[in-house]
Amino acid sequence: MSTFVMPSLGADMQSAVLMEWKVKEGDPVTKGMVIAEVETSKGVIEIEVFEDGIVEKLLVEEETECAVGAPLALIGSKDTAAAIEPTAQDIEKPSLEASKEPEHETVADERIKVSPAARKRAKELGIELSSLTADKEAIHLAQIESKIEPEAIQPSGMRQAIAKAMSRSNAEIPHYYLSTSINMTPALHWLEELNKNRSIQERILPAALLIRAVVCVLKEVPQLNGFWKNDSLQMSAAINPGIAIALRKEGLITPAILGAEQMNLDTTMQTLSDLITRTRSGKLRNTEITQQTITITNLGDLGVESVYGVIYPPQVALVGFGRIMDAPWAQGDTLCVRKVMEATLAGDHRATDGRIGGKFLDKLNQILQTPEELR
Repeated sequence: MSTFVMPSLGADMQSAVLMEWKVKEGDPVTKGMVIAEVETSKGVIEIEVFEDGIVEKLLVEEETECAVGAPLALIGSKDTAAAIEPTAQDIEKPSLEASKEPEHETVADERIKVSPAARKRAKELGIELSSLTADKEAIHLAQIESKIEPEAIQPSGMRQAIAKAMSRSNAEIPHYYLSTSINMTPALHWLEELNKNRSIQERILPAALLIRAVVCVLKEVPQLNGFWKNDSLQMSAAINPGIAIALRKEGLITPAILGAEQMNLDTTMQTLSDLITRTRSGKLRNTEITQQTITITNLGDLGVESVYGVIYPPQVALVGFGRIMDAPWAQGDTLCVRKVMEATLAGDHRATDGRIGGKFLDKLNQILQTPEELR
């Protein structure tokens, strides 16, 4: 018998709301199976179970907020005959107090002449007319409007989560930045030929080609693919690039393409398309937002020329791509116009240095000059 708990879906996460159970008591489950949906500041996430067994008991009702590590369900082995009742100590139910906004009272001072428009507006805003001083013997609408406090825009839960992570990054990580200009003309010409006889659904976008290029280079420069933990660099055998994806309303999520080192270019494109769709519809799995080994961000579609990003701890690197644009390019003794893109690397100076970062960018440039190797 084991206890399935609320997983941590990020260093900044303290709690989440269990929105929906995908199983019921008595159902068999297998490792990797989605058994619930939870809502965090990053959106609605599907969470998976990491063992085979039977759901003996669901400990938490739907739409309940639970802290990270709180018991959610009891999972028994498949030959378990009876369910084990949880003790009171096993379950902690949060108590949330509803905040009440103070009500405003409006007290009109009849000794001061107040225009009808000013009186109406003061009532709407909850301003006491007796608190106003008039240079003349009357209060007009302009005086009421001058009392309005600037509206404070409260950040969303996602924006607060991003703020915490980035504050931690700036406080803990000594960043270094490198950049290089890459001639993208050979890669774009090759892609054009590759897509010529393909349907729209089968076409490869430049974004997928860049992801594939980064993955291939990380096999040769693995020091940038991993984590800084326990005061040491821990390189990851799996390459799970986190792809920065903007949501339709606001916010940014960087879900991972898991096992990208095992994919070819077509599979990378298919996985990227699926990941974008599920990110914007709130159907990500917890493994996709907790197992990134490096982050890739591409702001070229917004006209940005260079991206100097902030590393998401405990990762040790972030790769940024800018806009592909026409630019003068010296080729031998000839000056010509080429499609040029700025690629940048943010590195953690505790884990690597400029020599490693420079090697990465150099190899990235080389492989994009021979894009057929990425297929």
